[in-house]
Amino acid sequence: MSDFRQFLEVNPVIPAVKNETELDKALQTDVEIIFVLFGDIMSLSYLADKIHEKGKLGIIHIDLVEGLSSKEISLEYVKRNTVFDGIISTKPQLIRAAKNQGLIAVQRVFILDNISLESAKTHFVSGCDAIEMLPGILFKVIKELCGAINKPLIAGGLISDKEDVMAALKAGATAISTSNEEIWEA
Repeated sequence: MSDFRQFLEVNPVIPAVKNETELDKALQTDVEIIFVLFGDIMSLSYLADKIHEKGKLGIIHIDLVEGLSSKEISLEYVKRNTVFDGIISTKPQLIRAAKNQGLIAVQRVFILDNISLESAKTHFVSGCDAIEMLPGILFKVIKELCGAINKPLIAGGLISDKEDVMAALKAGATAISTSNEEIWEA
């Protein structure tokens, strides 16, 4: 795909499916791209064909496919034996190999704190087509967790300014923790 960024801008909601029932539901919608977060080496071609038959873009999370290794040969297998348009991976070597195979490559990063944020800023594969950052919506998670527990919730990680503090507290956090000295007295 020549301009994946534009495709994403036109299709900002991407179903990330974890089983075939969810895939079937996503295939019945108007979405044009699907992230597949399940499968095994025996079902890959079948899953890709289902998506392709509906005219949608299919991207497989290669790290989650049972029976494939984290070696570059796995990308060659996907390219030769399926019609998946691209892959998701946390592994830089697989992102590079996907690009060499002509596949869309989405690098997944987990942002847990400021250290992982800084690492993500500098250690992504420059040739990848997109970065998928998790978690995506911290404040909704705070609200959900606060509703599920009967204990004080302290929100920490990625708190960078007073607005973050206020949003976390508004979402239901009892307090926040941060290593950012500038907001210790905010």
